[in-house]
Amino acid sequence: MKNNRGKLVVISGPSGVGKGTVIRRLLSESDKLALSVSATTRAPREEDTEGVTYYFKTVDEFKAMIESEKFLEWAVYNNNYYGTPVDAVEDLLDKGISVILEIEVQGAMNVKKKRPDGLFIFIAPPSFETLKQRLIGRGSESEEEINNRVSLAKAEFDMKDEYDYIVVNDNLDDAVKEVKDIIEGN
Repeated sequence: MKNNRGKLVVISGPSGVGKGTVIRRLLSESDKLALSVSATTRAPREEDTEGVTYYFKTVDEFKAMIESEKFLEWAVYNNNYYGTPVDAVEDLLDKGISVILEIEVQGAMNVKKKRPDGLFIFIAPPSFETLKQRLIGRGSESEEEINNRVSLAKAEFDMKDEYDYIVVNDNLDDAVKEVKDIIEGN
């Protein structure tokens, strides 16, 4: 009997590498893929929808979930808690839907400790100069912020060998196809 359970897919990569764009394309091309919805203690914004953009929790609720080991991974960022609720992920996997977690390298390594059966994919830039040009092209950050992001990207890149697959995003269509082939082939 074929196992119809979905796959846990963890995608990481430096800021500006295009991982969000790759993931949006993958999601638009398959009804058997879903993006994990994180829990957070930050206040909802006008565009947020409970259970779609985030699961909104009080600090006490979030801490209780930590104590009960209800997260695959969690972190504090900008004075708010963020985490990946394990039950929501497992529900989707049980329905045969593969779940994508778009998380930073440290979070990915925490997930790997708990779920070594996941697929871990690192999206890499063709070069750090290309990455820097992409960040400059966004027009949303100062030169100092861009240089800090490139430095962080180099540190993240040093962790690439901890992943099962490395996909270089030089051409978006090729990168999307490569990630899709990896997911479907495992």
